[in-house]
Amino acid sequence: MTIQTDLMGSLTMEQLQEFDRSHHIHSFTAPEALRMAPPFLIDSAEGVYVTGQNIRLMDAMAGLGCVNIGYGRQELADTAAQVMKELSYYHSFAAVTNPYAAALSRKIASLAPPTMNKTFISNSGSEAVETALKLVALYWKNKGEPNRRAIITREYAYHGSTIATAALNGNVDMANQFGFIDTTTILRAKAPYWYREGGDLTPEEFGIVAAQSVEETILNAGPENVAAFIGEPVQGTMGIIVPPASYWPEVERICRKYGVLLIADEVVSGFGRTGNWFGQETFGFSADIMTLAKGLSSSYLPVSATVISDDVAAVIESGSSLFQHGFTTSGHPVTCAVALKNIMLLEEEKLVDSVREDKGPYLEAMLKRALVDHPLVGEIRVSGLMAAIEITKNKETREQYPLEMAICDHVGQGALMRGLIVRPVGNVVVMCPPFIVSRAEIDFICSTLLDACDDVKTALNAQPS
Repeated sequence: MTIQTDLMGSLTMEQLQEFDRSHHIHSFTAPEALRMAPPFLIDSAEGVYVTGQNIRLMDAMAGLGCVNIGYGRQELADTAAQVMKELSYYHSFAAVTNPYAAALSRKIASLAPPTMNKTFISNSGSEAVETALKLVALYWKNKGEPNRRAIITREYAYHGSTIATAALNGNVDMANQFGFIDTTTILRAKAPYWYREGGDLTPEEFGIVAAQSVEETILNAGPENVAAFIGEPVQGTMGIIVPPASYWPEVERICRKYGVLLIADEVVSGFGRTGNWFGQETFGFSADIMTLAKGLSSSYLPVSATVISDDVAAVIESGSSLFQHGFTTSGHPVTCAVALKNIMLLEEEKLVDSVREDKGPYLEAMLKRALVDHPLVGEIRVSGLMAAIEITKNKETREQYPLEMAICDHVGQGALMRGLIVRPVGNVVVMCPPFIVSRAEIDFICSTLLDACDDVKTALNAQPS
């Protein structure tokens, strides 16, 4: 296989793989993996499919839960090319702006909850959360309560991969591997993970219990020391943990009671993933700060946003000092223009409505029809086009398989061999397909996962007892 472009000339796939293996450091990849085998090279994508090494795969993960409008949209390529010719770059420091940053800020405000009207634009979800943490610190400093430094996060959380944001994650190894940050101000509350931790409680009862864990954490630290609570409306990266309906309103009540700022990390859930523009609408709560990324541009270009409420903005802007935070490409004209065009397509094609009224309910119904009675499946969780299959060793006791058995990895590999990309996470199989996925493609997802689960169960049954 030869790949020929004006940028690289004519190179074989094997040459490119060797270039990559020799020079490219990969995210979340063990070095040994690349020593054992070359990287899989994806070279094109369209709709809900990616192609690499002459193999076409349905991407039920939309990349990393981010390519909401699907791959290969000519409209976004044309927008980027047009704006790049007009204004390839200028910064947003020192009271300078560009037409697209200004228009995107306004557009986000028009879609966000009514009290959220100020936006800081950056480049990634991690940067958006890092910005939120700085804004929280500045808020309490300007309020005359600088001792409010503690941030409450949750088990199974994911908020980023910078030094500060990794410390918030449920995967503590992400922070421990590098160190560098005082984690004594990072406090952890219970996740609303009913299947694993709900016991004999109903989901609604457990939602209240999980929310009360936030209150217990605040009281143990002393409310005067707690700055903010941060949570994903649906905990995505660690297993699509869909909270009971009782959870988020109670968390908001508790935060308001103790004056703790509420941060909604909507990097995954924002821009329609749960069937509404933002997860706050889906789960019935209002945040003080909201972080956005992935679906903002469908990840055609890197862009993110941190959105703050009018009350928070008033306190932050009450100080006279410079806001000493920013990135070289904050408010980049080309990325902001692509984000605007992406939002326009979501609106014109009514894709968010489709997730709520058609695609999400159909995915949930078909997954349950295919898999709910399967002996490997303990629970199916769906919120819009975020879905998870909880794999269990015992349906009655909810016992998990030992992680070293890599059961979900085997299910994922079985799906991949049939042309479907999903994501194994511990004992959970996760999917977040593009919003343009068809009903026929959803049927393929469900039947393929059923076949993969059947294969794994057959292999387990064949093992000596």
